[in-house]
Amino acid sequence: METELSRELGIEHAIFGFTPFPAVAAAISRAGGFGVLGAVRYTDPQELARDLDRLDKLADGRPYGLDVVMPAKKVEGVTEADVEAMIPEAHRGFVQELLARHGVPALPEGEASGWRITGWMEEVARRQLDVAFEYPIKLLANALGSPPADVVERARDHGVRVAALAGSAEHARRHAAAGIDIVVAQGYEAGGHTGEIGSMVLVPEVVEAVAPLPVLAAGGIGSGEQIAAGLALGAQGVWLGSLWLTTEEADLHSPALTRKLLAAGSGDTVRSRALTGKPARQLRTAWTDAWDDPAGPGTLPMPLQGLLVADAVSRIQKYEVGALLGTPVGQIVGRMTSERSVQAVVDDLTHGFERAVTRINRIAGRSAP
Repeated sequence: METELSRELGIEHAIFGFTPFPAVAAAISRAGGFGVLGAVRYTDPQELARDLDRLDKLADGRPYGLDVVMPAKKVEGVTEADVEAMIPEAHRGFVQELLARHGVPALPEGEASGWRITGWMEEVARRQLDVAFEYPIKLLANALGSPPADVVERARDHGVRVAALAGSAEHARRHAAAGIDIVVAQGYEAGGHTGEIGSMVLVPEVVEAVAPLPVLAAGGIGSGEQIAAGLALGAQGVWLGSLWLTTEEADLHSPALTRKLLAAGSGDTVRSRALTGKPARQLRTAWTDAWDDPAGPGTLPMPLQGLLVADAVSRIQKYEVGALLGTPVGQIVGRMTSERSVQAVVDDLTHGFERAVTRINRIAGRSAP
């Protein structure tokens, strides 16, 4: 599965794998793809450095990248404490009532919330970059669109390509104007933050909008046949995230959550603001239902919602409260029916791609190459 972009990056397969787990990112790279570590959970630069050390060692010299979350426009002088103070008491009360209704215990005394998405704060993301540029990363991706201009320039100075996710052709054009090197066209089916346009429509629109920039297809892709479809639509590779959550190398720290993912069908996700304040596709749970109920207080904008629910999410995950337990995941979850190694997943993708190419060649009356 080689394309012009994969050859330029020195990878065997045009498969870009986003994951929060360094062992998974390294395994993707070792399998011939391009592992991308999600950095949003790293509020401590030393923790990120520790995991990049691990990733770099496990990748065995293969290329890898980092995904951060940075707004294109900087807000000066705003601290996490300032943002926390903006959260209404009514919303705090709603969270506590919801947790009490489901019998969720408090965290042990002295144990801090392990789920802090202050990585949405620019000051945190910039500290992440200070660490990341000390490592031989080959790609910097930004999940909130184009990163600030100085970050793009800094990446260029380090010989690092910059990618940005887009949910529409207009978003993609703005990325191109900002000097982005690679556009990830992420369809409605994707897990996490995603727009309203399906991949089959979005990918060719973005390819046309930003040509000749390379485009990666994302959203609802979990088979080699779907990869072939993405490349047929003009993409130079695929960006896969959800598919790696149930791999053997993943470290969800929750057998209950793994069981929920393996049992879920493609219709068991919902696009909700309950987790971060922006629409993000995730498992549908009593938690998402409560926040999406018109009788509730409604969600807060990013980053207020993420800060509001951080402690609650940590408690739900720690005690594996089934009715509330969820995670960002795409509609492809319906294909995630067993725990497999990353290598086995990549092998399945490449074999499926070969089947699709053979089928199309046969339809077109050509012999397989």
